[in-house]
Formats: sequence, structure tokens, C-alpha cells
Amino acid sequence: MDLVRTTDLGASNARRIAEAILDGGAVSRAQLSRVTGLSKPTVSSAIAALEASGVLREVGRTSGHPGASAVLYDAAPEAGTALALDVGRRLVRACVTDLAGRRLADRVEPTRGTGAAVLGSQLVDVATELVVESGVPAGSLAAVTLGVPGVVAPDGDRVRLARSLPGLQRGEPVAALREALGVPVHLANDVNLAATAELAFGHGRRARDFAFLSIGTGVGLALVLHGRLRSGASLSAGEIGYLPMPTATPAAGRRRAVTPVLEEVAAAAGLVRGARRLGLRAASAQAVVELARAGDARALDVLREQAAHLALGVVAVSAVVDPGLVVLSGGLGIGAADVLLPLLDDAVRRLGPLRPTLVVSELGDHAVLDGAVVSAVATAREQVLGHRVQLSPLSPSVPTRMEAL
Repeated sequence: MDLVRTTDLGASNARRIAEAILDGGAVSRAQLSRVTGLSKPTVSSAIAALEASGVLREVGRTSGHPGASAVLYDAAPEAGTALALDVGRRLVRACVTDLAGRRLADRVEPTRGTGAAVLGSQLVDVATELVVESGVPAGSLAAVTLGVPGVVAPDGDRVRLARSLPGLQRGEPVAALREALGVPVHLANDVNLAATAELAFGHGRRARDFAFLSIGTGVGLALVLHGRLRSGASLSAGEIGYLPMPTATPAAGRRRAVTPVLEEVAAAAGLVRGARRLGLRAASAQAVVELARAGDARALDVLREQAAHLALGVVAVSAVVDPGLVVLSGGLGIGAADVLLPLLDDAVRRLGPLRPTLVVSELGDHAVLDGAVVSAVATAREQVLGHRVQLSPLSPSVPTRMEAL
């Protein structure tokens, strides 16, 4: 039974108090009464139940104010933890947090390989070692979110269209992680998670409708409408990397009868191919960008061509859902924004009247991990509060079922 829907007033009040503390940090009973609007006796009763169930603990007393000091309460780290992981072609990022989202341990390391066995082994190693480093009991882990490139398959254990990490297209890595940790593992598309972070910490705090366009080793897009991420019927919404580009030059080795797609021509590899086609000896997309910054005309032409391709995707999305705001992210979306953004804005305006505002993400290369934290913490709270609060002296209800964000 979900505490949000329960008719047990005591459990509902306890959940309200717990959420207020998790969102705001250490606080006194009087402050909780003011924040929640609940009476002081109600707050005291709820805190007693939450302490008994191990969700809260005393962390000190107020100071620097006139009058008697008051006891401060905060979340107990051992009450529940969440594990967030972001696995990419180059790096694996991970962290363990408490129920308030405060990081207890984190790590960034190179991806060891792209096969199923190698990926599974690395994810298990990183996860189990971080749980130990967090300093809380292993049994406190309540939720895991794994950010992945590609589209999450309906079974939730595999990824489709993950060309950069083909091992994820098999179920073994997730199965190994689940067996090692003993809790469900929620897979989520990496761009969707980055958009979740943008909604919570970036431009989404001011705009409830936006498209989140990631440009890097691939091209992906996430849609946030009315403050909610929209994933589509098959979790494939925003896969504009597969948008046909009939005017583009096919990738090397491709027959001209095959229409290239946006990701082939607008992502990092396509940028390098375009530069070499014009005679530039650029080993990486970053090298092309540096040449453009230095005023190289050919490099600027390549970026202008990339902007023209991306503009088709931006206008197509705008014509369907009219987000009003497009947030650029990814290695190129952020790293080359000073050169690419003006070119993209100009290309969009040349295509007609659909002209969303283009901005650069306020988050860095940690956005996917931040979004995974938001997802994992939300799930962990549902698990821990639904179980511990409802089984406290306030309510004999059965524990809640864990639901993925």
C-alpha cells in the first residue's frame, strides 16, 4: 500500500515529516511544525515513530539563537541507500547516496570493454566496492538505477540499439549486477536521465516544457512536457539519431541508395568524416572544433553543415510537440557550444517560423549520473518509507511494492 494513498492518517503524517527532513536537512520539531503545518504533538508522535523504525536520528541541537536549544533530526544513513550508475563507451561513473541524495561514496573509471562479460564484471566490481566504501550496512541498499545508451528493452534487462556497448544488448550484465546486490536494477536511457537532472537542477526549474538534445558520440533527445519526462509507447521517444537525412553525404562504405541518419552525420564521428572530406587532418571532433575556434574556414564549414543537419531534427521536434526550449548537452553540445550554438540557431531560423529558444545545459558531463541519483533516490524512498513507516507503531499496514521511477 502506497503511503500517499493510504487512509491511515498517522502513517501519512509520518511520511510527510520524513519527506520534509529528507528534502530540507537537519531540522527541529518546531521548524517541522512550521514547514508542514502539522501541530507540535503530531510532529512529536511522527518523529518518535520514525526514530523507532530507524529512519531518523538525533544529530545535534540548535545554537546561536535566543532561548533554549532544540534537538535536530536528520535521516539516518543506514535507513536506506541508493546506487546510481552511468555506463558509457569511455567511462563508468557511480555513486552511493543516502535517502536525501547526499553522496556517501563515488567513483569514475574507464570502461574496461564492450562485451557482456566484461561489462557485467566491471559493474559488479564498482557497485559492490562502493557499497563497502559508503560505510553503511550492505543490507541498507534499497534501489539501483543504471543509465545506459540506447533504448531499454520491454523486459527491462537489456538495451536495444546500443551500438557503442553491444554487451548491454544481452541480459547477463544486469543479471550479474542484480544477483550481486540482491535488489532490483532499474535501467534507464542515459539521455532521459540527463534530462531528468536538467529538470531537477538546471533549466527545468524555470521551464516545464523542453527538449534535451545530446550531441556527442551519438545524437539523442529527451522530451519533458508539463514537467514530466515522456518516453513513448516503446520507450523510444526522442531517438532522433535515426531521423533520415536525405540531403546528407552517406558514411564511408555506405551505398548511396541507403539514406544516412542524423547520428551518422551530426555526431562526433560524422564531424570527423566531414572534416577529412574537405581535406582537414583532424583526428577527433575536438580537433575540428579547435580549428574552427582558430578561424579555419573549412572547419567552420564542417560545423555549419553539422548545424544544418541538427536543425532539421530540432525543427521536426518543434513541429510535433512545440517544446519552446531546446537544451544542448553532450560532449559537443556543451564542449563546442561557443561555436556550434550560433550556427545551429542560424540554421533553425533559416528553416522557417518554428524557432525554439536554444540554450546550453547548466549541468556538466555528470548529468546522466545526477539523473540516475534522482531516479534511484525516489525509488529508495518509496521502498524504505513505505516499509518502515507503515510497519512502525503508527500503522500495521503491509510494506509497499518497489516501483521504478
